[in-house]
Amino acid sequence: MKAILMAGGEGSRLRPLTISRPKPMVPLVDRPVMGQIIELLKRHGITEIIITVQYLANIIQDFYGDGSAFDVNIVYSVEEMPMGTAGAIKYASRLLPDDEPFLVISGDALTDFDLTELIEAHRSARDAIATITLTRVPNPLEYGVVITDEQGRIKQFLEKPSWGEVFSDTVNTGLYVLDPSILEHIPFNEPYDFSKDLFPKLLARGSRLNGYIAEGYWTDVGNIEAYMRACADYLSGKVNLPRMGLNSGGEVWTEGEVEIAPDAQLHGPVFLGHGVKIKGGAIIYGPSVVRDYTIVDARATVDRSVIWRNSYIGERAELRGAIVCKQCNIKSRSLLFEGVVVADSTIINSGAVIQPNVKIWPSKEVEEGATVSASIIWGAQGRRVLFGRYGITGLVNIDLTPEFCAKLGAAYGAILPKGSTVTMNRDAHYTPRMLKRALIAGLPSAGINVLDVHSVPIPVARYLTHALKAAGGIHVRLSPMDNRVVDIKFFNGQGLDLGTDVERKIENAYFREDYRRVYLDEIGRITEANNLPNIYGEHFINRLNSEALPIMAQHFSVVVDYASSNAAPYLGAILRQLDIDVVALNANTDEDRLFQTAEQFQAGMQRLAAIVPVMNADLGVRVDSGGERIFVVDDTGHRLTDTELLAALTSLVLEANAGGQVAVPVTAPRLFERLADRYKGQIKRTKTALGALMQQATKCSELRLLGDGAGSLIFPAFYPVADGLFAIVKLMELLARAGVRLSEVRRTLPRSTMARTKVPCRWENKGKVMRILNEQYAQRSPELIDGIKIELGSEWVLILPDPDGPFIHVIAEGTSDEQAQVLTEKYAGLVMGLQ
Repeated sequence: MKAILMAGGEGSRLRPLTISRPKPMVPLVDRPVMGQIIELLKRHGITEIIITVQYLANIIQDFYGDGSAFDVNIVYSVEEMPMGTAGAIKYASRLLPDDEPFLVISGDALTDFDLTELIEAHRSARDAIATITLTRVPNPLEYGVVITDEQGRIKQFLEKPSWGEVFSDTVNTGLYVLDPSILEHIPFNEPYDFSKDLFPKLLARGSRLNGYIAEGYWTDVGNIEAYMRACADYLSGKVNLPRMGLNSGGEVWTEGEVEIAPDAQLHGPVFLGHGVKIKGGAIIYGPSVVRDYTIVDARATVDRSVIWRNSYIGERAELRGAIVCKQCNIKSRSLLFEGVVVADSTIINSGAVIQPNVKIWPSKEVEEGATVSASIIWGAQGRRVLFGRYGITGLVNIDLTPEFCAKLGAAYGAILPKGSTVTMNRDAHYTPRMLKRALIAGLPSAGINVLDVHSVPIPVARYLTHALKAAGGIHVRLSPMDNRVVDIKFFNGQGLDLGTDVERKIENAYFREDYRRVYLDEIGRITEANNLPNIYGEHFINRLNSEALPIMAQHFSVVVDYASSNAAPYLGAILRQLDIDVVALNANTDEDRLFQTAEQFQAGMQRLAAIVPVMNADLGVRVDSGGERIFVVDDTGHRLTDTELLAALTSLVLEANAGGQVAVPVTAPRLFERLADRYKGQIKRTKTALGALMQQATKCSELRLLGDGAGSLIFPAFYPVADGLFAIVKLMELLARAGVRLSEVRRTLPRSTMARTKVPCRWENKGKVMRILNEQYAQRSPELIDGIKIELGSEWVLILPDPDGPFIHVIAEGTSDEQAQVLTEKYAGLVMGLQ
């Protein structure tokens, strides 16, 4: 017997699950819904299948093909427009034999009915033109109720009755065995329905319609609630169909290779698809589905939820009775409540809360910390902003994929003149290598040449971009704060961070897909920069004070921890050229050690502090993985804080130049003004972002030093970028010229007491809070550089919105530690009260 599988349904009640797929292709645990029906047909020896398709027909045809991969033979009846259930059968009748009954089954229901018994029941009733499979349900209001007599002959149909019309609990399941003569009663090429049109017509003519009450499981996967119930029933073993994968114990079913951390907790029934990763401390409560290649990160909780393939559930995120469709990114600390549906390719940013029964349509982005209480259907699709504080930042292979980077490279190329050159650089880790090659692939398509400098420290890459007269540069690095995250930093022709106007141009080109595709002979060339002259090192030496070099060579010993980065070949060669005695730690590049946790970093600094006095060294320095920041230990083994390091260098620079200007951010304490008074210098306050400091360094020729108070130092006389390599040697030069040890400089620094806190503030409230504060404290905020700085005599408070998250920072300097803490708490409460 042949079967016709009805798979033309659009599934409007299942939206947004069915926005980009037909209803029968919605995944139900380990297969699409219609895949479960195909398995049922095979079980009963039915392998000749005609599939009727209409809505997104190509998705079904591409997935199942001719059926050979599923051990069945499939042909398709493709409708140009919806024909109704009976109309679709008439349209497919050319594929049926003329003298045999055939089976009709819905591709969007889940059942394990005994089809062999159904077929036998039809053959037993020799004069029946149709046998309709019935089942008993507790609530028949949503179905077509069927009333039969004692012999099983159908007497009446009631389509979706009211309770006053309910005379039976047997309903039509949409599963029929039909005699070919029934086709004569169906008009051709017009919409026609079994329950509404054909069966009442046949009943009125006196034709025999049999009702077969089947035993077993059946549900119509017609809405979100029914879909979740069907998944739970299937996982719980209520559906007698073949299962994919193996039961690894505790009703945890796994298909293929999965990775489950030893301290993860799984409470079945749970299905894990191939390539799933469950990280440490994660908890999954069944019934739950986690499909192929999805990652559930550390300490996340998944409770009675369904997650489709290639999605990411971030650290400490919680899903409670939610559906997450394919290629979604649910970031850390997000919370999804009962009935939430997140459709394909959607990003839920950190800390967002999605309230019960909210549905988010495909390709949307929910901002960090937002609370969503209404469904998001319309509006801009996808992220509208790419650039943040650290360039373009995201989870590797989730936010930042090779295809994203190829398009990004093309978008960057589109805003540059044809024939320009862009330098490409990365750190030593393998994830930036992958994304860098994707970026390289996009640039030549826009007519941009690529000079690949491979893997050099960021300051070297910045200088080479300028020295080689490139139009710009790109550096791809593993984030120093999270080894799952990659930063893509863009440089202009000077090697500085891009301005916001250029960033907006790149974003516009990317989102509009306004890529420039050049002709064959204009495609950019990719050049490997293997034998670049040491122009960075030569410029480095030329910018040092020649009188101090012999003193440094004679007296200085330094311990340098390269932190397994790529800085060792460059700084090591310069220090050897200067004849400085060096003890090198972690000088070999090791991609597995580029990222270190806070605990590992502290342990490394403690080792450095212990080694320096033992080696009788003048100082110890750790270089960060990008070569931009340094962390310093003095000759006594004392680790300088970032503020102490900037203050020590400020003191040395002002003394060496008999004054001059030094720039520090608005967040730095007032001890810098006291140092300036000591040496008759000047302090210039700037914005807090490192890019703003670099821009300031290019504008003001009188600046001798700029620092962000976080280990990044800029000496404009060398080059106006943060350069940890030059800062190390410049620190030694300044100490040699002053004839002092670093510990002596540290002891002369004025004291300061600072405190800071972070207040949650929704994006839409930030502007209001800052406006009210500006109005209230206008008299006490003489300068608006970055945030609102409230002057309180010998104390001050800075209220600064976070550029990347829904927070406002409160930073205070007080006359004592206790007073600084009191100020932060007072103004944090004020910010909270203004929201």
